[in-house]
Amino acid sequence: MDRQNNHSSLDFAVKDTWRIFRIMAEFVEGFETLSPLTRAVAVFGSARSAPGSADYQNAEAMGRALARAGFAVITGGGPGDMEAANKGALSANGESVGLAIELPFETEPNPYLTTKVSFRYFFVRKVMFVKYSQAFVIMPGGFGTLDEMFEAITLVQTKKVKAFPVVLAGDDEYWEPLLDWVRKVLVKRGKVHEHEVSILKRARTPEEVLEILATHEHKTVGKVP
Repeated sequence: MDRQNNHSSLDFAVKDTWRIFRIMAEFVEGFETLSPLTRAVAVFGSARSAPGSADYQNAEAMGRALARAGFAVITGGGPGDMEAANKGALSANGESVGLAIELPFETEPNPYLTTKVSFRYFFVRKVMFVKYSQAFVIMPGGFGTLDEMFEAITLVQTKKVKAFPVVLAGDDEYWEPLLDWVRKVLVKRGKVHEHEVSILKRARTPEEVLEILATHEHKTVGKVP
């Protein structure tokens, strides 16, 4: 019995060891593929936005505006708002990047990509978003979108990365209740400092997003990274 347990433990150890090489390979592929990107913005949003819906059209307009301003647009490469942002970027002859994740229920990456990288591990994919994006633009979305938003805020809050804009884009009906909760509950109960709320920026239109990005670029010009 003991010998069987030892063999079982050894098998798991070997599998975990070889998994490290798979993780390393994903990092290498991501770095090599995305290294040419020098000026890019990540756009997050719902995969469930139907083509032609208001959210889809807003994401498409966002991607188009960013591309026209000279930014590569990076998304998760999926459907919904991701597809829309990539479609908008491509329509403006911009660089349209998809960082796809392998999921059993996920469809193929959307067809509006000039560059595509597929990942098995969420954490590797998240590193790529942070490393190659000068800003995160968050469109109304679900748990995955909010996960990206809160992780970005945490990285800036804890100074694990150089501060970058995390922009909540779109309608007040979606974002204002969340911001209200942050201010009236988290800040009031001392879970978040008042000045940390300012990590989150608000923009209702693509033009307002571009203004935030321009202000950030102006502030960081000439600074040592």
